[in-house]
Amino acid sequence: MSLARHLNRALTVTTGLQVRRAPRAAKGKSSAAPQAAERPSAAYRCPSAEELATERLLRRPVFIISSIRSGSTLLRMMAGAHPRLHTAHELHLGRVNVSCDNWHSEHAMSALGLARGDLEHLLWDRVMHRELVKAGKDFIVEKTPANAYMYRRLKDCWPDARFVFLLRHPESVARSWHESDPVKRPYDKAVTDVLRYMTAVEEARTADADGFTVRYEDITADPGREMRRLCAFLGVDYAPAMLNYGRKSGGELVRGLGDWRENIRTGTVQPGRALPKEDEIPERLRAMCAAWGYTSQSTADFSTAPGVDSGPAPRPDSRPDSPS
Repeated sequence: MSLARHLNRALTVTTGLQVRRAPRAAKGKSSAAPQAAERPSAAYRCPSAEELATERLLRRPVFIISSIRSGSTLLRMMAGAHPRLHTAHELHLGRVNVSCDNWHSEHAMSALGLARGDLEHLLWDRVMHRELVKAGKDFIVEKTPANAYMYRRLKDCWPDARFVFLLRHPESVARSWHESDPVKRPYDKAVTDVLRYMTAVEEARTADADGFTVRYEDITADPGREMRRLCAFLGVDYAPAMLNYGRKSGGELVRGLGDWRENIRTGTVQPGRALPKEDEIPERLRAMCAAWGYTSQSTADFSTAPGVDSGPAPRPDSRPDSPS
């Protein structure tokens, strides 16, 4: 009889208790700080143009790259009203993961030339293709704000993907983020949060010479003109229905998966807030405002602006449960 069984027998008789082995912590996680451990980057390969027919079901998916609180839900609803464009709620692909549980499964997938990242890409592609087929449309449009942090991986997954960069006045973004929970997010913290997103958006926009840039303020000021521009970029005919996408219920706009508030539920484009005066813009946002053409400041070097290097960027799906 093992020492453990002897010990448990004695303990049972004297105390009514037994000793059990503590469960092992999941590999790569710390029991003291389970959220602190970063998941290692997944290895993957980029399919060539010739391989796309077998590697991907989707053709030319569209990704909206934006910060939180930039009007991405509005743009999603307008695009989704087009007869050829399907826009699901935020899919948060960056946190949909695949793993092999033992050596045999890992070895089997490796023999097929599939690393963990390749398996994740196949799953992402299948999920999005499933939604597109259900909708019976031609192209899917995805708008999770955390996609700003994974632009390169999305581009590698779908080499034929198209990117729409949605900008909004940085101070308006910070103000809206602060007002969504002023107790939890004092204004200064809101500035820090949104600056990380906007920096990632600008880096992706700079890297993609073929992308399409649109401003939230232009959409609210002249939605017809901006939707015509978007349709021309996507190679589809303009659809007037995009301007009146229809009143939505709470069941159609899910809390935590985009904006669910009354403005977006109205089914039409609502006026945007007044732009701040230049002397109302915090110093930390001035370079980004200049880079996006919202101010007359000559420099566009946002990378050296005070507060930009304010800690590591959030993981690709760490956004709190708040409207966007």
